[in-house]
Amino acid sequence: MDALYTAVATATHGRDGRAVSNDGKIDLKLAPPVELGGNGEGTNPEQLFAAGYAACFGSALGLVGRQAKVDVSDAAVTAEVGIGKQGEGFGLKVTLRVELPDTLDEATGRKLVETAHQVCPYSNATRGNIDVDLVIE
Repeated sequence: MDALYTAVATATHGRDGRAVSNDGKIDLKLAPPVELGGNGEGTNPEQLFAAGYAACFGSALGLVGRQAKVDVSDAAVTAEVGIGKQGEGFGLKVTLRVELPDTLDEATGRKLVETAHQVCPYSNATRGNIDVDLVIE
């Protein structure tokens, strides 16, 4: 694959540090959530992953909608990223909740969401590695 764009970010001190992009557009305090024993006073990798996946999937849905000549511009994608014990380490699971326009019939909506799941780079990166549930609302 030839990269069309490469994002660069550096994190220091793991979950209790900072994440900064090379262009300065991201500069975030990191902290584990309270549920994982942290103070919750910063963002965490799961929130960042959820935000990125939701945005990326929304763009993929827009692309396949345009290709099918179906207006999905009012769609919204919510990504829920869970973390938990998996074997000796930790694993992730994702639920993508896709809210489609009321004017879209169920069969067309499902086909667009499933096609977006094949197009989205995050979906392609996670396929076979992370369980991803698609929920159409």
